[in-house]
Amino acid sequence: MNITRENIDDLNAVLKVRIEKNDYLEKVEKVLRDYRKKANIKGFRPGMVPIDLIRKMYGFAVKVDEINKTVSENIHKYIADEKIEILGDPLPKSDEQEKIDFEKQDDFNFSFELGLAPAITITLGKKNKVNLYEITIDEKMKNDYLANYTRRYGEFKKEEIAEDKDILKGKIEALDDQGNPKTNGITNEKATLAVDIIKDEEIKKDFIGKKENESIDFDIKKAFPNDSEIAGLLGRKKEEVEGLEGKFRFTIGEISRFHGADLNQELFNRIYGEGVVNSEEEFMKKIEEEIAASLNRESDFKLMQDIKKLILDNTEFSLPENFLKKWLLKVNENTTGEQIEKEFDSFRQDLKWQLIRNKVAKDNEMKISEEELQKEAENITRYQFRQYGLFYATDEQIGNYAKETLKREDDAKRIADKILEDKVLVKLKEIVKTEDKKITAEEFNKLFES
Repeated sequence: MNITRENIDDLNAVLKVRIEKNDYLEKVEKVLRDYRKKANIKGFRPGMVPIDLIRKMYGFAVKVDEINKTVSENIHKYIADEKIEILGDPLPKSDEQEKIDFEKQDDFNFSFELGLAPAITITLGKKNKVNLYEITIDEKMKNDYLANYTRRYGEFKKEEIAEDKDILKGKIEALDDQGNPKTNGITNEKATLAVDIIKDEEIKKDFIGKKENESIDFDIKKAFPNDSEIAGLLGRKKEEVEGLEGKFRFTIGEISRFHGADLNQELFNRIYGEGVVNSEEEFMKKIEEEIAASLNRESDFKLMQDIKKLILDNTEFSLPENFLKKWLLKVNENTTGEQIEKEFDSFRQDLKWQLIRNKVAKDNEMKISEEELQKEAENITRYQFRQYGLFYATDEQIGNYAKETLKREDDAKRIADKILEDKVLVKLKEIVKTEDKKITAEEFNKLFES
């Protein structure tokens, strides 16, 4: 097999591939012999089918398959051996491939388009400035965080008199024009009603102040204009209540009200494990630490965005755009050319950042160790556990969960990409000038609006 490269320009090239019969014949014959061993054809004992019959039945398909495999393997080997940095994958030149006749020919010439990675020069320095925002912690944040904990570990308790935030359980039944329950009318003995979702304020007032076993007659459509809410209340499918109107009676069987958890040792133990936090003062300090960690993540995210924008704005290089559009169209079968054009600007920016990131990583010989992968997987796991309130998960549990995560190829790649991105970000922070700037949460959030 012979492969030659023709450069079209700095970003595009063509590989010319010459494959002859001797390059693939032995592989074709081996596959056909394997087919013969396994073939189950009426009139022949297993393994005794004449090879000419096997060749007649499968020879053409096997030939095409082995030619394609041989060409593909050798192209990738050539690219690796010649250290050619490409974008996407080699694309067959369809105008030339159409002339090939696999059935009649033994020797073939193929051509493949290559999109070449551009040369990149990074010129950032201390002349380039980016802000590192320090978001101040205010009382509202602490109160919101505290409210979230007390709500998460709160519970519903029975009450005697209904209020506007209560949940009522009981019986609901349709009424006739005289205000009596309809015979064979819609009834739900186990209805649940949340007072605060009643849309009509006058009807809502009728429920407030009521006790168990008391009833309220109301216009169901005025109270709940949404058919889905009516269906839930009546225990029916949505299509069964479409167009439903009229008076209904709700008889209260039970009143329950949500109560946030009390700020005591029981709550501290439930959140952090027994004995970790032993006073309200320690609890509030812990909350501040968690808020600070969360704000630091947001600040780092903003810093990463700003550095990425800075380096993208100050690092000029071109891409083989026509090639990339053809490649995107090929690998995304259900995508049209119009969609590729519409989304190409976003793709271009992402690709430029990946190339810059990889350039920085390569120039600084950045590598990712197994220990780093495990540690990052544990950090992600610990954060996820906290999102679900599992603050007291042991290091062993987190470590085992992280190991299982890394066994999944997509998750492992995603984590490795994050580590590499973080390393590149640290390096770029050293190159540019960062200025600390204190800012309120409100001011910080507005930065994302522009």
